[in-house]
Amino acid sequence: MTKDDVWQQIMEVGIVPVVRASTPEHAIMAAEAVRAGGIPIVEVTMTVPGALGVIERLVRSLGSEVLVGAGTVLDEDTARLCIDAGAEFIVSPGLDLETVEAAQRAGKLVMAGGLTPTEIIAAWKAGADFVKVFPCGSVGGPKYIRALRGPLPQVPLVPTGGVNLETAADFIRAGSTALGVGSELVHAEALKSGHAQLITETARKFLAIIKEARAEIAAPAKK
Repeated sequence: MTKDDVWQQIMEVGIVPVVRASTPEHAIMAAEAVRAGGIPIVEVTMTVPGALGVIERLVRSLGSEVLVGAGTVLDEDTARLCIDAGAEFIVSPGLDLETVEAAQRAGKLVMAGGLTPTEIIAAWKAGADFVKVFPCGSVGGPKYIRALRGPLPQVPLVPTGGVNLETAADFIRAGSTALGVGSELVHAEALKSGHAQLITETARKFLAIIKEARAEIAAPAKK
């Protein structure tokens, strides 16, 4: 899959599930659950025990159906290891220039983090394909995204933190390119109890909300 293919898929789907789990098995379960719910994208964070092995396993088992990426990548060495494990995209909660450069050299998509306008501009100028606005919910949520879109319409923003079933539509209407969703989708209790169906059902709800909100934006204004 080319970098352009990865970019296009994230744009079309509009949601990047962030998998944080206490065991490799739970992470695998989460990825399978979101796929069953219609989301062919998963971001495995480096906080998952054995995260590199999880990425390798997912690429082998679901790579033809699911876009597998790596999250919470904080440095160049980790970025290279994730790419070697098969990650198609790299996500960081902040901006580390060496991490961005490592992804670029490997021809992989990178989503660097930024919160303030200065940080977001720096990430975009450094070559980030998307800018992860984190933790967005702590600084105003959809209203903050709307405020950023005014001076920065060219920057594709992916808010993470504070995105849930109640706020997702507002984030899309505010101008978010896609949404990063963690615990509000990948429920820890569902994983612990083995009730992955809850994650699958939530994935379907998020997709429906995003589709409806995007349709509202695209619809011509009523006269």
